Formats: sequence, C-alpha cells, structure tokens
Amino acid sequence: MSRRILPVLIIAVGIGTFLMLKESRPVPVAVVPKERIWRVEVMTAPPSEHRPILSLFGRIEAPDRVRAAAPVAGRLIEINVRDGDLVSEGELLAKLDPRDLLPRLEKAKADLEKERLQLVHDREALEHERQILELGRLAVERANTVQTKKLGSVSSVDEAREQYARAQLAVTLREQSIAEHPARLATLEAALEEAERDVARGTITAPFDGRIGVVEAAAGDQLQPNETILTLYPLDGLYIRAKVPGAYSDELREALTKGARLEAEGLYSGQPISAVLERLSGEADARGVDALLRLAPGVNAPLGAFVSLQLERPGAPDTVALPFAALHGGDRIFVVEDGRLKGLRIQRVGELVTPDTGENRVLIRAPELKADARVLVTHLPHAVETLKVEPLQ
Repeated sequence: MSRRILPVLIIAVGIGTFLMLKESRPVPVAVVPKERIWRVEVMTAPPSEHRPILSLFGRIEAPDRVRAAAPVAGRLIEINVRDGDLVSEGELLAKLDPRDLLPRLEKAKADLEKERLQLVHDREALEHERQILELGRLAVERANTVQTKKLGSVSSVDEAREQYARAQLAVTLREQSIAEHPARLATLEAALEEAERDVARGTITAPFDGRIGVVEAAAGDQLQPNETILTLYPLDGLYIRAKVPGAYSDELREALTKGARLEAEGLYSGQPISAVLERLSGEADARGVDALLRLAPGVNAPLGAFVSLQLERPGAPDTVALPFAALHGGDRIFVVEDGRLKGLRIQRVGELVTPDTGENRVLIRAPELKADARVLVTHLPHAVETLKVEPLQ
C-alpha cells in the first residue's frame, strides 16, 4: 500500500510547489510603446522674386579679329611685333618689299596713259578714214559711169567696189574702237586702283588699339598672295562663346528682346571677370544654342582661354530658395505641421547663390506652400508622410 501511495504524494507535492511558485512570481510592468521623435532643422521661406543663375563653360574669342595677309607675292622685309604685344592705332606692324609692289603700279599707270593716247589717235585716224571712204564711194560711181558707156571693164568696177568696202570696214572698226574706249579705260583705272591698294597694303599698320594674337611670318620670308602674316584683335571686343541648354534659350531670347541686361560672373586664373549676355545664335545643335557674352573692358584674358561663369537669368516670381538638403526625390519637399511631416510637390526653377554667404541654393516653386510654412531642411532618407519630428530651436 505504501508503495502505491508514495508516487501519488510526490506528484501532488510537485504540483503544489508549481502552483505556489506561480502565484508568488513578480508581476511585470506593462511596456507602453512610444513613437520616435526626429529632431530636425526647419526654416521659413516666404515666396518672392529671385534671380536664378545658369552655370556656363565657354571660350574667349574675338569676332572682330583681323588677319593681316600679303596682298601679292612678295618678300617681307620688316616685322616689328611679337605674339601678345599691345599695339596702338596707326602703329607700324610689318612691311613688304616695295620692289615687289611698285612695278605693277607703274605698269598700270602706263597702260592707262597708253589708252588715253590711243583715243586721241583713233579720233584723228577716223577723220582720215572717213575721207578715204568718201573717195572710195566717188571712185565706185565713176567706175560705174565709165562701164555704162562701154569705156571701162567690169574688173575695174569690182576693184573700186572692193576698195570702197575696205574703207567702210576700216571706218567701222575705228568707230567700234572709239566706242569701246570707256570700257577699256574703266578696266585700266580699276587695275590702277588695285595696284595702288596693294602698295598701300604693303605697309601694315594697326587699325585700332589691340593685342597681337599670332605672328606667322618672319622678316625675309617670301610670301604668297593671301598668306597670313599676323593676327590682331581689339581689347574691348572680346566675347565668351558658351553653350546654353535648349530649355533656357527661349527664356533668354525673350529677355534680350525686352531689353533686359543679363550679367555673368566668373573667374580666370583666380581673377574675377564679368560679362554681359549680348546675343544668342540663330542655330542650335544637340548640346544647345551658342550664347555670346561680351567681356567687360579691361579684362586681361588671352584669346582662346576657357572660363567658367554663372549667368544671371531673368527674375522668377513666387519662388523659394532652399538648401539642396530640403529636396527629397528631386521633386518633393516636406513641411512641418502639428509636429508631423507633410509632403508637397514642387517645380525646380533653377539655382542661385546667396549674396551674403555665397551658398548655392535650389530655387523652387510650390503653389501649395504657405508663406509661414516651416520647411524641413534636414535631409531624412526615410522621410515619409506623418513622420513625427521636433524642430530644433
């Protein structure tokens, strides 16, 4: 009997112990979940008018650059400048050997004088040839009369007619020569002017104050017609040619049509440079439209240098300038309302540089953005609608 009761007692004691331990265990404190609060920076940016900028990269060029070339074949006997020299208007730059130019001038003068004398001789000869023609006509009449009276032969009449025809031809040719005199005279006068022009061009002087670009010849060189001697460009006629994306070309062209002054600032060799947009090209390619910006006078930059600059675009009303960190996804920002985020769709208008700090900011337009709205400027990769935030003081 004791063997049967002992296991039952052991089991009963174990169950009782378990129940006693269960009832005496400590009661856990209930954990209430709390929502995480993100501390962020906000700013108030009421919409107003801003001047966005457009970053450009261009090359300095001179549309009014002069290429001094040899007018005719000749030898260069003098060159007084070198690459990069500053020159004044009227300064002697180079000179061709006059012995290569003066013979053409003297020949043109002689040909012109010869033609004038020829006209005098033609007029005198015409009078004599007309007299001969009259005599030939009378000879033909006499020969016909004699032949009619059976006193002369037919051959004598033919001979008289031949002499008369020769005289007629001589008069016609002389009259034609006199009629062609004005044309020949004009041709020879043009040749003389051309020779005088070439002699004048043989002495090359600076047409304006400027800088020598490249000297391509040396004293003693034998030059061919139109062979370049040197290039020269004005200091106050330098431009920057840069590509403007097609998306901005209509805006800039319209502003220029209205007379707006669009300025650009940049750097070259650490020195600030400034320019003004003057015109846009009438042709475009896949990269955009060429823009020509006139450099301010006094800019000491060489022709062909590459510069980067920022062009000020026309004013954009009802826009807001924000740090780039305020953008989420490129077309969205968040505002803080009642401690939570609310997303707004925006339109990117451009960029600008704040004059006080020089910080680059993005310019956006959002019709739903209120003037007193607090815009999130801390970039949160996980920012979503209704996320709880706490603005930093």
